[in-house]
Amino acid sequence: MRKSIVAVAAALTVGLFAAGELDAKTLKVQASSRAGDWAHRFMTDGWQQKVGIMSSGSIELEVLATKAVVPHRETIDAVANGILDGDLNAVSYFAGRDPAFGIIGDLIAGYDTPEQVRMFCQEGGGKEILQKLYDKHGGGNIHVVGCGPYAKEALVSKVPIYGVADFKGVKIRSPEGLAADVFRKVGASPTSLPFSEVYTSLEKGVVDAADASAFVNNDASGMHKVAKFPLYPGIHSMAVLQFVMNKGVWNGLTDAERTILETWYVAAYTTMRRQADLQDRELVANYKKTGEVTIIDWSFEERKKFREIAVAAWEEAAAKSDLAREALNAHLSFMKKIGLLD
Repeated sequence: MRKSIVAVAAALTVGLFAAGELDAKTLKVQASSRAGDWAHRFMTDGWQQKVGIMSSGSIELEVLATKAVVPHRETIDAVANGILDGDLNAVSYFAGRDPAFGIIGDLIAGYDTPEQVRMFCQEGGGKEILQKLYDKHGGGNIHVVGCGPYAKEALVSKVPIYGVADFKGVKIRSPEGLAADVFRKVGASPTSLPFSEVYTSLEKGVVDAADASAFVNNDASGMHKVAKFPLYPGIHSMAVLQFVMNKGVWNGLTDAERTILETWYVAAYTTMRRQADLQDRELVANYKKTGEVTIIDWSFEERKKFREIAVAAWEEAAAKSDLAREALNAHLSFMKKIGLLD
């Protein structure tokens, strides 16, 4: 009798374990990086796997390359409709829907470091504005987990750009919205392209320069083979990447699983920021030794000129929608709090 009870209990345990295995959720999220890019390898070669480890296999994360399921500007629709579970894209991709996306996505020339922007996004009101945007433009079906940049981007260029005046006539890849407005004001001709198309566009002469990504990501994508005059440190851009999820999927997770994803997000992007910075510095030092490319670092005076032009564009963008105004006010309030503005 005792043997029968033990056998039944063992069978039930095995059955429950098997059921748990079958119920494990694989969350598919699409990123802005191409397969093989440094940023995508960072996720797929170790970090996406940590979600399964942290949750003991109850949830798994699969980070898909850009365009794996839908084009880069359609990811939020795919998330809202349940085609994707989540999105790790650049917020500014959606500036055409509301200028507030552009202001949250990259306040051109506003901050000094990526950490300041991450602090704004996570602790200073940015995430809350982004949630309001998705409540309005995502049918209430999108939950914002987090947002922030991982690098101060290094602008890549086939022509030397030593200051504001050198932008005149330059064809430049730029995000939509605020960034494009600023480049127009300095005489450049911006065009919107996904990061995955930047290399071929530079190679074929579609653009002369590109507001692209971290120096290490640009280098891994081969851009310095065709664009020999990178600006480092970059002159303005710290593209905010988001982590958003379908609200139904998010609500269907346990409290523990939601906490795991929130914790994973902060840890992953903090590590990515640190690694990118260290590798950027190492690559730049090596290029300065070899002379293969010309590293351009703008003077304080030229950076100041550029910032003054950008500030005017901030206000113009803020006047275009109520949420854009609210987004800029949130930035300005936070910048005063941390001493960037009087």
